[in-house]
Amino acid sequence: MRVVVSAGGTGGHIYPALAIINKIKEKEPNSEFLYIGTTDRMEATIIPELGYDYVGLEIKGLNRRKPLKNISVLKSFLKAVKKAKNEIKKFNPDVVLGIGGYVTLPVLYAAHSLKIKTFIHEQNSIPGLSNKLLNKKVDAIGVSLPSSLNHFDKKKTTYTGNPRSEEVINVEKVDKKKYDLSKNKKLVLFVMGSLGSQTINNMMKEILPKFSKKDYEVLFVTGKDYYDNYKKMKSIPKNVKLVPYLNDMLGVMKSTDLIISRAGASTISEITALGLPSILIPSPYVTHNHQEENAKVLENNGASIIIKEKDLNDEILLEKIDLILNDTKKYNEMVRCNKKLGITDSATRIYKIIKDLVDKK
Repeated sequence: MRVVVSAGGTGGHIYPALAIINKIKEKEPNSEFLYIGTTDRMEATIIPELGYDYVGLEIKGLNRRKPLKNISVLKSFLKAVKKAKNEIKKFNPDVVLGIGGYVTLPVLYAAHSLKIKTFIHEQNSIPGLSNKLLNKKVDAIGVSLPSSLNHFDKKKTTYTGNPRSEEVINVEKVDKKKYDLSKNKKLVLFVMGSLGSQTINNMMKEILPKFSKKDYEVLFVTGKDYYDNYKKMKSIPKNVKLVPYLNDMLGVMKSTDLIISRAGASTISEITALGLPSILIPSPYVTHNHQEENAKVLENNGASIIIKEKDLNDEILLEKIDLILNDTKKYNEMVRCNKKLGITDSATRIYKIIKDLVDKK
């Protein structure tokens, strides 16, 4: 199978795209791939390092605050469509995949104009602008959350889950000793995305000392930019461990009893696949407040508790942690509800959809 893949901007798009690539390679080892992303976002570094052929498009997302600047955005879009069209013609793929990010719009438009089979995947509860615009153009659509189904053409949309979730299941547990944690104590993992959050870090300086009287341990992932801020603190309890980042996040999650995190699409797919109870603090700084909508899917199904960032304080946080960890019945129910929402064969489901598209050529 010859496949063009487009996804960009954040890990929430790039890593699901890589999960699909890995599944196609597993099923059809002789497959060939061309990845089309941006020239200046993280995929421009990650994808070539993995050995894939890469083409970068010079394109920007819409400027919602200064609409006049979108004239240049439109010009860059038209140039990007033209370049994508040329690259797709040269590669001659069986199918073109769009896995999120504004870079997918010119790529999928180009593929549609060339009458090549197309598939897009939406990770969030509320679809991004690119996928909304592509809804009528593409041949098949997959969504991570059932709440997304209403936003797309139902005849060609499938609830697939997030392809990252399938990879989670195969990751080995991390030994807690690696982070100087006790084997026998419950673990609360606190992580606010790969970069961390300045707002949350400012709050945590006040909250961390309050954990000293608790019988569980806390592993707090500060984010690289904020780790040094804690070195001067003298009041960090012994049951709290700080790290700037985790290279083995999924393995640590498998050893965790409760996670406190943002509500990005990949995080949602990982915790539901693992059946991991959570306290979600959605980022209020994202488009259409989609993280809160993602989190509501879990909370409404009994799988999580939401604390809005503006409401976060030591009293509320400690109360919610105790509510989950000290009530075995509630904890087990949250595990059950997460697993009910989780899809652990998502990448396989997506491969089957793509395979059907290619076979119908």
